Amino acid sequence: MSNLVVPRRALMLGGAAVALMPAMSLAASPDLGKAAPPFTAVDSNGKTWSLADLKGKVVVIETTNHDCPYVRKHYTAKNMQTQQREAAAKGVVWLTSASSATGEEGYVTAQQANDLTRRRDAAPAAVLLDPQSKIARAYGATVTPHMYIIDANGILVYKGGIDSIPSADIADIAKAKQYVRVGLEEVLAGKPVSDSSTRPYGCSLKYPRTST
Repeated sequence: MSNLVVPRRALMLGGAAVALMPAMSLAASPDLGKAAPPFTAVDSNGKTWSLADLKGKVVVIETTNHDCPYVRKHYTAKNMQTQQREAAAKGVVWLTSASSATGEEGYVTAQQANDLTRRRDAAPAAVLLDPQSKIARAYGATVTPHMYIIDANGILVYKGGIDSIPSADIADIAKAKQYVRVGLEEVLAGKPVSDSSTRPYGCSLKYPRTST
């Protein structure tokens, strides 16, 4: 039986288990200040992306589940899309990783991913299809959205939440410190990320079920 611990502030919204940094992770979280875990994945348009090919670019990874209330919060408020566009304007490669397992909440086909991107007016460089949760597992992702920043040298410099207030209330966005936005500003200015590891919050990431 899982020893998943859900803190008191965790919520049950829309039937989705929501947690703040679950105590149990299906993968070890990669170390900050070291090379980010490599990955290769196909996006919703059939293009193959490899982290190795992005050397020299700052990269953001955003795990997503469109049915998660916490993901919906940031997309409904246009917070995620605004930050995606801000990042792109600065030459940052923003990759949204659809890492829910096949048949689980948040799983999308390529067409569904493209429809969501259009409907939400989202602007990532790509939506990576990760139904086997390989990217999520490599990065130790536990929730959606779980955010990562990789610098131009391929070093992982940030992991955690998109902002500082773990709620599903849109009104809290304006009051929160936007960790990813601030972190990107610092990386692009050649500075260390001041809050390099923060508490991620959101819906438990839907990994493939095991038979054991």
